[in-house]
Amino acid sequence: MDRRAGTSTHQAALPGLPPVLGDTPRILILGSFPGAASLRHAEYYGNPQNHFWKIIKALFSIDCHLPYPDRTARLCRHHIALWDVIGSCIREGSADEQIKDPVFNPVAAFLTAHPSVQLVALNGTAARRFYQQLCIPSPVPSVTLPSTSPANTRFTFAEKVREWEIILTCPEGE
Repeated sequence: MDRRAGTSTHQAALPGLPPVLGDTPRILILGSFPGAASLRHAEYYGNPQNHFWKIIKALFSIDCHLPYPDRTARLCRHHIALWDVIGSCIREGSADEQIKDPVFNPVAAFLTAHPSVQLVALNGTAARRFYQQLCIPSPVPSVTLPSTSPANTRFTFAEKVREWEIILTCPEGE
């Protein structure tokens, strides 16, 4: 216990969210780790300021105001899975720079179990940095897309949508 601040100096690791996936995912979208609002709501991209669901609406016409289970079910029908590179970590707030002691999700095992995945789309440079630490020997190509986080002001919304359009080029199969 830090007597000056009256708080514990040891933080418990935060657990992430389980993957969202359908039967035959073609695209695996990997974030770094859910933000505080996402963890609180137990929903990927649960911060209403995050652009993820608005980008998905622009690309797939999935209404971002639908209930979360409906949005994820429709995303799965487009053969898209959601997960994070990090399964648990210590972090205050939502900033990726605050992530400490990350424990990675078994992404390589996921790709082995789901050979239908043809593209790993990394949501931002933090997701890419953590993904690269996994050193996954995989024939599945990956692409780093602009972070959908509201903290990413380097890209306008329209620019983010244009960059994210690459996920439309992945064939949906039969």
